[in-house]
Amino acid sequence: MKTAIKFPFSGGAVRRLARKYAAEGRILDVMLDIVFKLLFTADDEDSREALRLLLSDCTHRSVRNVQVQNNEILPEYLTGKTVRLDIHVTFNDGEQADLEIQVKKTDDDLKARALLLGAKLLAGQMKRGEKYREAKRVYQIFFLNCELFPGSDKVPRRYFAMEETEHDKLSQDLEIIIYEMPKLKKVVTAYFEGKTELKNLSPEQKWCIYFRYKGNEKMESLIQELCKQEEGIMRADRALSKISRDQEKWAKALFREKAAMDYRSGLYAAGKAGEERGKIIGDTGAKEGIARKMKAHGRPLDQIIEDTGLSPEEIKKL
Repeated sequence: MKTAIKFPFSGGAVRRLARKYAAEGRILDVMLDIVFKLLFTADDEDSREALRLLLSDCTHRSVRNVQVQNNEILPEYLTGKTVRLDIHVTFNDGEQADLEIQVKKTDDDLKARALLLGAKLLAGQMKRGEKYREAKRVYQIFFLNCELFPGSDKVPRRYFAMEETEHDKLSQDLEIIIYEMPKLKKVVTAYFEGKTELKNLSPEQKWCIYFRYKGNEKMESLIQELCKQEEGIMRADRALSKISRDQEKWAKALFREKAAMDYRSGLYAAGKAGEERGKIIGDTGAKEGIARKMKAHGRPLDQIIEDTGLSPEEIKKL
């Protein structure tokens, strides 16, 4: 099982914990967005090759070279939203990709997010005076630890702009690829029951299984088999071991996770406070309604006070 981390609140304590985990050889959780980014953007041959092979597997084409780009997309207007991508790369004569990992389903629309991020990449490459036909293909790739399309077990799902009924493609300049990783749980179960073999899976499905189950001690034999079958996964596993020995990488991951936990705790506290305030307001409103009815029926003031708990001044205002 992955280690549950109870965070200390001081920065010094977090750094001491980072040193401890790095020295113990603990493995960083690749499902954290910051670790996902560190894994595939480290200045290391295994990391670079893992990223190249991952892109090849996702795009179904041979990727020869990869350059990691600035992950921040600035808005066209001052009031626009600045977008930060997990991993933004260019490859194969100017084609681009954004790779994102999402651990939990949010209250935002992930389908719209995938479309808008891809559209920003596509539009952002056009310079003044260029022809639209000069646009390079863009891939928006999402690894999700949740399900967006519960009616289908298909992994991955690929989307293009196409005609409504005849399904001819308007353009292939933007391709959105969505991996709903929980859908592969059935495959993993079947593998351990001896009902299926990993060789029957596509390389991109194997990547999904690696991301989701790396760090789970019960799945170690599965992870080792994935590394034997796929060079890219083997490279990624070696790169993950290297960055996990770096206490600075651990510190970044722990500080990011601590910030996320603090944010969630703040939301929870605000929600509870809102609930309590709503309960108080609701109780007061109910009491005022009872008091109005009692006044309308000519009940004595002292009886209304006793039955509702409202003060004489509050009752007179009703």
